[in-house]
Amino acid sequence: MATIENSSQPRLAVGCRWAEASGPERMLLFPEGAIRLQGTGRAILEYCDGRRTVQQIVEEMQNTYTTADPVRIHQEVATFLQQLYKKRIVDF
Repeated sequence: MATIENSSQPRLAVGCRWAEASGPERMLLFPEGAIRLQGTGRAILEYCDGRRTVQQIVEEMQNTYTTADPVRIHQEVATFLQQLYKKRIVDF
């Protein structure tokens, strides 16, 4: 299993793609199904472009949620990305 480092550059895994839709919810299609994302989960995954590092994604989230604990933001981003990696939705 890949270890998530601050320098890791997450991206959508092969076979995963955004469904064409608009509005507050967005569908992500992957070989085993689909998930509907909104809010912070959607924002995190939209930052996973293979260019941004995990640290840059955390910083983007900290800029958005300025009153939240930065350590907690980092932990939650890392946990979310690890879960998506286990489901083969993101790669590093």
